Amino acid sequence: MSLRQDVDLLRNIPLFAKIEPSKLKLLAFTAERLTFTAGEILCRQGDEGDSAYVIIAGEADVLVDTDAGEVAVATLGTNDFLGETAILCDVPRTATVRARTDLETLMVSKDLFFQLVGQFPSMAIEIMRELARRVERTTAQLREAVSRERAGPSGR
Repeated sequence: MSLRQDVDLLRNIPLFAKIEPSKLKLLAFTAERLTFTAGEILCRQGDEGDSAYVIIAGEADVLVDTDAGEVAVATLGTNDFLGETAILCDVPRTATVRARTDLETLMVSKDLFFQLVGQFPSMAIEIMRELARRVERTTAQLREAVSRERAGPSGR
């Protein structure tokens, strides 16, 4: 893919939509394009978070290790962004991400990510919105799980 195509692709991602074209060129040039085959791991829960990924094409499952085993908590697809929590909070990865299909991504390093967030407050706002949406979804899932648990095995 050409640099121009990468810039056009990035412009379609809500997180980057308000960034000026010259900065998108820098992002497209400095981000690393990575491909994963179905079943391949992008990042593993507990590992250090040194980069984030933008999904260009394909789907990936977000998996969390629990006492009951691995649980799929989300499926991500084209234009989704992942891995930012470990970068922003400077904590280990909170989930494992596995390619569900063949997957094409742009990997953004931690340093580049923070440069962009520092230069573009609109990007920081989009990140906050996405994280808030994820918290809301997780809270709803937790409410449902607690309701099912309280209803007991008969579903009453």
